[in-house]
Amino acid sequence: MTGVQVLIGAVVVAGAAALLMRWKNGRFSVAAADPQDDGERLDPDDLGVPLGERATLVQFSSAFCAPCRATRQVLSQVTSLVPGVAAVEIDAEAQLDLVRRMNVLRTPTVLVLDAQGRVVERASGAPTRDQVLVALDRAFSR
Repeated sequence: MTGVQVLIGAVVVAGAAALLMRWKNGRFSVAAADPQDDGERLDPDDLGVPLGERATLVQFSSAFCAPCRATRQVLSQVTSLVPGVAAVEIDAEAQLDLVRRMNVLRTPTVLVLDAQGRVVERASGAPTRDQVLVALDRAFSR
């Protein structure tokens, strides 16, 4: 009987973890803001392209990541809708130092940079177009 109880407990824990992961997938969170610290920054040398006038969306991707393709399309739509916003895709496998520096744990990971290159929002997983637009709105209002 103890084995059945352990199995049921494991299934409940796994189900709860799956629901939490599904809920968090693609949601943006505000980057930690310490008044003494300017936060993480990326500059054109890190990205290989100039920053956007108002904001830059940085996507960390990998070759066999299916959600990365969907995220690429979402970011492309957003950049066509919002003037002054640029999108950059970084191959996580080719830029391991940058991946470590930015603490990217999975692909896709999307960072929202302000006009100065400061990371103001981040999301792990594939965000929706509306989630990206809301994150940009919050970034613009800072």
